[in-house]
Amino acid sequence: MRDIRKTTLVVATLLAMALTAACGGKNKPATGPQPPPVEQPTAVTPNPPAPERIVEATPTAQPSLPEDSITNKSLDDLNRDSPLKPVFFPLDSAELDDIGRAVATANAAVLKKFTSWGITVEGHCDERGTAEYNLALGERRAVAVKTYLSSLGISPDRVRTVSYGKEFPFDMGHSENAWALNRRGHFVITSK
Repeated sequence: MRDIRKTTLVVATLLAMALTAACGGKNKPATGPQPPPVEQPTAVTPNPPAPERIVEATPTAQPSLPEDSITNKSLDDLNRDSPLKPVFFPLDSAELDDIGRAVATANAAVLKKFTSWGITVEGHCDERGTAEYNLALGERRAVAVKTYLSSLGISPDRVRTVSYGKEFPFDMGHSENAWALNRRGHFVITSK
């Protein structure tokens, strides 16, 4: 049963990352013939595709970002269509897995390109557990992301951390899929 839960968690996490990556390229300037728009699903399906398909569709690096389309945006617009993707965590863990390190590495590449940006890494948890436990776990998650970014050459002075525990869920559902989306290190651009 634990293997099924773990597989479901991994599938949900990868699906969320694939959806996030698919949404990330909406504001690129037109330079030639445009590909047809990508249909966005309206909800997480109860039977997501097999993990092999999701892993192949999940980019390990951020797409090239035209500097003008980024530097001219307000902080609100940058965070609404953020080039920085969230890092997801397993249940009761603050350790970055391979997928989390890949996402954080891609985010570090963006931060190296835009060296004036300051960010806050928000630590979030799912609804299970006490408020105190989740605040501490959220803090460990945010610090783990900051530490990993620092190991990649991002100055710790550019990265603040905050824990919200279970107080601000991204998905209001009460299922494994919702909980997987809520266990995250969320990136917010705070200065540019």
